[in-house]
Amino acid sequence: MIIAAIDRFFKHEAAGGIMLMLATVAAMLIANSGFAPAYNFILETIGEVSMNGKGIEKPMILWINDGLMAVFFFLIGLELKRELLEGKLKNPRDVLLPGAAAVGGMAFPAIIFAALNWNSPETLSGWAIPAATDIAFALGILALVGARAPTSLKVFLLTLAILDDIGAILIIALFYTANLKVHFLVMALAPLAALFVLNQMKIHRIAPFILLGTVLWVLVLKSGVHATLAGVVTAFFIPLYDRWGKSPLHSIEHGLTPYVYFFIVPVFAFANAGVVLSDLSLSAFTDPLTLGIILGLVIGKQVGVFGFTWLLVKMGLARLPHGATWRHIYAIACLAGIGFTMSLFIGGLSYADPALMNETRLGVLTGSLISGLLGYFLLVTAPQEEPVAAE
Repeated sequence: MIIAAIDRFFKHEAAGGIMLMLATVAAMLIANSGFAPAYNFILETIGEVSMNGKGIEKPMILWINDGLMAVFFFLIGLELKRELLEGKLKNPRDVLLPGAAAVGGMAFPAIIFAALNWNSPETLSGWAIPAATDIAFALGILALVGARAPTSLKVFLLTLAILDDIGAILIIALFYTANLKVHFLVMALAPLAALFVLNQMKIHRIAPFILLGTVLWVLVLKSGVHATLAGVVTAFFIPLYDRWGKSPLHSIEHGLTPYVYFFIVPVFAFANAGVVLSDLSLSAFTDPLTLGIILGLVIGKQVGVFGFTWLLVKMGLARLPHGATWRHIYAIACLAGIGFTMSLFIGGLSYADPALMNETRLGVLTGSLISGLLGYFLLVTAPQEEPVAAE
């Protein structure tokens, strides 16, 4: 009976979000307890992979953020390729409305953050922190409300979040690359070419792709471009179908998903969500950095997602998802303000100062919590049968 209950839990759509929540709570409790020194010691422990004195040496926190999260981005790349070739992103008409919502949902939070931090060069670099949406958390909350949310709403949110991820990947590639070493990028062309050949041959074996992807990861890491992008690039070379009509992409995605959402992402949250409350006061909530993240996630996402959706529908360029009302769309705009994983990730790229990163964690957790509660309240109190709003 216990095994069956555990199995049902891991199969539930909200399981990934719940695991994230548990990891976050655990990180905060440990970071503010007597175990904090041990917690920090583990995260700062240096891990090294080398040969003949040359290799990679990083603290554990960066092995998690650069290494494990490359696998997370690899899975995102697989999902993006599948959706582009045969899923929700295949038909441009189906992408228009959530695409506009995603653009608005990234632009307005960034504008709000930048406006509040314009005179602070040391914090302005974090302008992209509130622009991201956490798929696992947002879909988990949507799953908790059950039949009160029409099925089309999940498709709308999922498409919005996927496009949001594309935007986040582009932002990381374009704006969070430092000390670029071109010769390593030139060397990275070799594994890229090999991946291309394997893709064209429709090789069904996974090992060569993973081996070449690992080499690509090392070279991209050495180049100064964020190494997690190697995961996305590798994913796009995985064949959708091999020469026998089987799908290596589907197989990897299906096998990798539980490891990513039940291990890698919770480990990332545990390593990055430990807000040290003793170093904070109530005034921390009014600091431009923290306030910019909170208002970006809560207000910016609502204005951007809901505003752009309303504009396209009223202009007659798109229609609301089937069975959805403006209340549902506003709830989705709130859920889009759950930044968490990607927001913390971009925060880690933005700031090396532990004090700034602590304020970032506070802003991300507070903004995400407010957004999640607002979205859940709007959905759980919505009538199960409402007339479809006029387009």
